[in-house]
This record gives sequence, structure tokens and C-alpha cells, in this order.
Amino acid sequence: MNRAFFACVFAAFFALSAVAQTDRDIVSTRELERINWMEFKEVVPSKINTVLLPTGTLEPHGVINNGADNTAPFAMAKTIARRTNALVAPTLPYGITGSMEAYPGAFQITEAAYRPFVKQILEGLAKNGFRNIIILNGHGGGQTAVLQAVAAEVATEKKVRTLVINWWSFASDETKEVFGEDGGHAGLNETAFIQAIDPTLVHPERYKDELATPYPPAGTWSAVPFPSSIGLYQKGQGYPRFDQKKADEYYRKVTDKVANLIVEIVKKWDLAGV
Repeated sequence: MNRAFFACVFAAFFALSAVAQTDRDIVSTRELERINWMEFKEVVPSKINTVLLPTGTLEPHGVINNGADNTAPFAMAKTIARRTNALVAPTLPYGITGSMEAYPGAFQITEAAYRPFVKQILEGLAKNGFRNIIILNGHGGGQTAVLQAVAAEVATEKKVRTLVINWWSFASDETKEVFGEDGGHAGLNETAFIQAIDPTLVHPERYKDELATPYPPAGTWSAVPFPSSIGLYQKGQGYPRFDQKKADEYYRKVTDKVANLIVEIVKKWDLAGV
């Protein structure tokens, strides 16, 4: 009887060990700034040829952190890195802030400085063997156009494949699905995303509806600085709610959608032979 018991214990132990071995990642870390150069050489590009580059800026975001545009894409990159078989490049935390540059703690990098810097980063990623360069962008405005243009240039010149994802726009359907309405800059969607990542970065005790202003229809009015650090996409919609359950659901759905897009695009690139 004892032999049978111990046999079952050992069988269970070896089964668990086998699962653990199968679940072990092919690298010790997915972060470029943490990996050793020798391990990098062993896996890039032979086993991993995709890199995720989070980009953002520092600017006001209602009652969440000034670096929300950096926090969101970096957390997303870490969450989906293994599923997309990618490494994660260090976040580019300064960007083209635009109309909120005057707020405390905000930084503005001119396009003249930003464009060549980003291009050299992408060229460096290509030089190091990455075939697929995925920019996970956390900040919109003029920065989006610059990233798309530079990524296209590098793709053509260095014979690599680039993809720029603006997660909040790409996930607009998920915003409406989870919350039943549209979001905004530092609105319910972005605030929820940060709340799911790190609730300590969210300060609901500082919130009031007066912190939010709907973005004006095109051609109606324009103000610099923008009068609120929360900009709503639709009038009457998108005010932060601080619901942790919905925040977690939203984060899961958004990261799933982004990961699925990357996997699909890379697969189609491969099928096309480009």
C-alpha cells in the first residue's frame, strides 16, 4: 500500500515537472535591457525575430500618472511578448506632446529632434537582427503621423517589416463593449487601463467632472493649452468611473486584441514572402 502511494506521488511529481519544463520560456527574460548579450546572440534572429517598441510621452492625464502613455504600452508589451514571440525594447518615454505641453510635468520634443532619433532606434533594431519591428504607441496627435512615416521609411530602406499600433484607437470597439460608451484622453478607457496595471497610479479622490472637456468638432474652435487634461471623444461620454472589475476586463480584452493582430500580421507577411 505504501509503495503504491509513493509511486503515485512520484508519478505526479514527474508529471508536474514535465509541465514546468514545457512551460519554461526559451529566454531568461523578454526585455532587451535585461537580457545578456550572449543569450541575445543565441536567440535573435534564429528563435526570435520580432521586437516590441513602446513609445509615449510625459503629459497630464487627469487623475492618473503623467507617464500613462509610457506605462500602458510597456505593460502591454510585457503581457503579450511571449504570445507574440517577441522581445521588448526599452520604452521611448519622451515625445511630441503638443497642446498639453504647458501643464506641470509635461515634456515636449520637437519633430525635428524626435524624427531622426526614432529612425536611428528602428535602424538599430533592424541591425541587431529583428525582422518584425512593432511600435506599440501610447500617444497620439502629431506623434502618430511621425511614427508611421519613419517606420515606413525604415521598412523600405532596411528591408524589414514594421507595424505601428495606436492601442486606444485600435481598441475603440472594446471600449464601447466593456463600458457601453466611448472614451477619451485620460477618460474612462485610459484610466481603466492604467488602473488594471497599477491601481496606485490612479487617484479618484482628486477627480471631478470639471476636469474633463469634450474635444471640439473639426473647424469649430481650438485652444492651446487645451483647457482640460481629460479630453472626451464624445460629449457626455467617457468620464472615468474607477471600476476595478471592468478595468481588469478591459485590459485583458485590449491586450488580447493587440496580440492577435500582431500574430495575424506576421503570419500574413510570412505567407506573402515579403
